Amino acid sequence: MVDKKAQSDRLKISKFKLDSLLDITISINANLPTEELLSKYELILRNNLGIGKILIFKHSGKWECLLNGGFPKHFETIDVESRLLGICEIFFGAPDLGFEGVDIIIPVYNNNVHLAFIFIGDIEEEGEGMSPALKHLNFIQTLSSIIIVAIENIRLFNESLRQEALKKELELAAKMQKMLIPENSKMPKNPKIVVNGFYFPHYEVGGDYYDCIRLSETKTGICIADVSGKGISAAILMSNFQASLRALFTWDIELEVLIKKLNSIVVINASGEKFITLFVARYDHETSVLEYINAAHNPPVLYNTVTGQTDHLRTSCVGLGMLDEIPVVHKTEILITDFSKIVCYTDGLSELKYENGKDIGTTEIIRHISNTEPVEVNIRQMIKDLGLPFNNPSTFDDVSIIAADLVK
Repeated sequence: MVDKKAQSDRLKISKFKLDSLLDITISINANLPTEELLSKYELILRNNLGIGKILIFKHSGKWECLLNGGFPKHFETIDVESRLLGICEIFFGAPDLGFEGVDIIIPVYNNNVHLAFIFIGDIEEEGEGMSPALKHLNFIQTLSSIIIVAIENIRLFNESLRQEALKKELELAAKMQKMLIPENSKMPKNPKIVVNGFYFPHYEVGGDYYDCIRLSETKTGICIADVSGKGISAAILMSNFQASLRALFTWDIELEVLIKKLNSIVVINASGEKFITLFVARYDHETSVLEYINAAHNPPVLYNTVTGQTDHLRTSCVGLGMLDEIPVVHKTEILITDFSKIVCYTDGLSELKYENGKDIGTTEIIRHISNTEPVEVNIRQMIKDLGLPFNNPSTFDDVSIIAADLVK
């Protein structure tokens, strides 16, 4: 004879399970936030299955406590990596592992990787028979898996939105930064001086900067700079530096004074966390005098096409922002007596590697400019030979070059 009460109880349990799964599924499809999903999950376990304590550890880049319903606070700091990753099936007798008050540990997987651990404690015992929590353990595991995977999907979706927003911000920042780099078509090209540049940020934005400024009818300013570090913070500091340099660099300011003023600005803006290397020069078309200061930047190469002499315009003082005050600044003046070429660059170029692993230094610059062709042609060929910007596997930093033909 059929036990009608038992049959009725089984139907009620089946209906409860289906209703619970349907409610959770509808909630997930309605894009309810994580907090509400966890609240529904906890309510089902507490009210319908007699579970008094629930704790969830979930991996979201790192292990963290997602829910603690009733366990001591110190449980939230359990080292999951060392104490739980060995649990691959539903585990009973957790006190043996040192987890007092934990009756059951349920692992949750996604693609065969641990995604979460559920602690269950303070299980309500029925007067007769098995506890509801134990009786319906498979249901609890299924429900837990659905909830955890849904929460992970919410996290991944939100992360993708954040990454997309960041990508758009970086694209905008890159466009704005490129506006700070002068286009070749807008740089001086006259019988006395012809200037060209090449700019390739390793990331969307970078910490390199070069510029060419018409200071007067007879004087042109050239500079190249590199912020220590990479990324957004370097780009922001460099943008501020560009504005400061353009405001201060005039036809008559002493370069020593310019360097000291710029150093004060970098010290304030960088707060000691970054510094800037800078090479700044001013060329007088009438007198053919090139004056410069090298603040710890890579030494530009100066080549005389008539004599074949090559010079490296080496450091004159420390980098900007390294010290609150620069103690000594040396300005150098060079008389350009023949058609000469100057190539300024950042270490993204000089630290490219040959196949033997050695830095190219200035070897490739010297090799390509040691002729009477315009420096624009030389640089274009050098970039091609080096596989820049995308076909050189040793590229790891921003690469910037500004070069000029100086004609007496």
